[in-house]
Amino acid sequence: MIIEYEKEYLKELYEKGKCKNKKYRFQPQVVNKYQKRIDTLMAATRLEDLFVFNSLNFEALENNYYSIRIDYHYRLKFKIKTKGTEEIFTICLITDITNHYQ
Repeated sequence: MIIEYEKEYLKELYEKGKCKNKKYRFQPQVVNKYQKRIDTLMAATRLEDLFVFNSLNFEALENNYYSIRIDYHYRLKFKIKTKGTEEIFTICLITDITNHYQ
């Protein structure tokens, strides 16, 4: 999948492992797991590839949004867009890291 980020801090966390904005600072282990989840999404060629990983706890949410588990407390929320007629490009739009239990 091609990854796009809705918010700049999400891209910074993946590429640099930290974020300039203090509002979006996470513990190092959460950032490491977030980076691994993005790698997992990049490796997937279609949405169904994520179903086989039980540890992701894949969930379909409202309005074509989906989420996977980062760790016990945090989830990665994303949206899938498909473009093209003959050749299909799947774009994963990373929207947020949310605290699952708040």
